[in-house]
Amino acid sequence: MAQILHKRATTTHAIRAEIQRSQDSIAALSRRYHLNPKTVRKWRSRDTVEDAPMGPSAPRSTSLTLLQEAAALVFRQKTLLPLDDCLHALQRTIPTLTRSSLHRLFQRHGVSQLPRASEPGREKKPFKRYPLGYLHIDITETRTTEGKACLFVAIDRTSKFVHAGLYAQATRKSAVDFLHATLKALPYRVHTVLTDNGIQFAKKAETEAYRTHPFDALCQRHGIEHRLTKPFHPWTNGQVERMNRTIKDATTKAFHYTSLEELRS
Repeated sequence: MAQILHKRATTTHAIRAEIQRSQDSIAALSRRYHLNPKTVRKWRSRDTVEDAPMGPSAPRSTSLTLLQEAAALVFRQKTLLPLDDCLHALQRTIPTLTRSSLHRLFQRHGVSQLPRASEPGREKKPFKRYPLGYLHIDITETRTTEGKACLFVAIDRTSKFVHAGLYAQATRKSAVDFLHATLKALPYRVHTVLTDNGIQFAKKAETEAYRTHPFDALCQRHGIEHRLTKPFHPWTNGQVERMNRTIKDATTKAFHYTSLEELRS
């Protein structure tokens, strides 16, 4: 089979073999093959003409300790949760953990692909797949020189489509306006919206038992199922929370804004 050379290769298997067989000096071989003397010395000291693997001999994470790596691997093997769910759960105890470092860790130890079924004779239920149109909406607080502002963020669980809106206050009207803008921005139909039980999305059971919430009314007009959940409920997989942090890292944590309009633009 022909040897595959990278773009900057200066030697071939044949040249390397001739260097190893030759009795000439390193300087003479360097002039003959137009090579750096270090390259000639390297191949003369080797017993093979094949390229050696690059990188560390024992790969490991540069941001995680051995104990943190072991904890992440045990968590993955015991829970069999998807990557994003593992990240959301482990970040509470390992704040420096990132999605890419966790993915590389799972790849190194052969647990990046979850098994379709468990041990022979024991069937494992497949992970639930969500069709397009399953939105999770959350609110986070941002700050400018003028004061606080509320950032509404919606993310589709399947397509990862993200829509964000900045409002002066997190009111019911803001929630309705944001959902209306999100439905206009999405190129497909929304069938489910998941929110927390804040007053922007849910009515107070004591005083509004017989009144339809404006957010629910908009969902009903568009045939959308509105689900409520508490923080850290199994229904949430942390996608919208991570997106909130991403948006803040790219805006308010990186730049100084004097007004709400400047941040909105």
